[in-house]
Amino acid sequence: MRRSTAEKLKHAETLLEAAEHARREIVAETDCKLQNASRALKQAQASLEGAEDRLTAMEVRAQLAEAEAREAKQTLALVEEAIRKRLLCAHPGTEKGGLKTSFVAAPSAGRYAQ
Repeated sequence: MRRSTAEKLKHAETLLEAAEHARREIVAETDCKLQNASRALKQAQASLEGAEDRLTAMEVRAQLAEAEAREAKQTLALVEEAIRKRLLCAHPGTEKGGLKTSFVAAPSAGRYAQ
């Protein structure tokens, strides 16, 4: 019976060593996978930060373009008003809604011309 017990003990030790070896392999593989996942996460975070920075820059450019468009619209309105005033000054017989028209008889035709 001693031999059987000794063999069982040796077999148990062999199983224990195999289990410990398998555990170390699993820990090493898991550590490698965790390192890979950590690198992938860092890359994803860097990519996200870059995308956020680009989005912020585009938003700033859009706001600037909107401000420039408003300014151009205001400038255009001022130019239109200046042209309107100049035309009214150049044609003293004009009314506020548009140009006053006068009809003159054409010398050779019996029709009126504007």
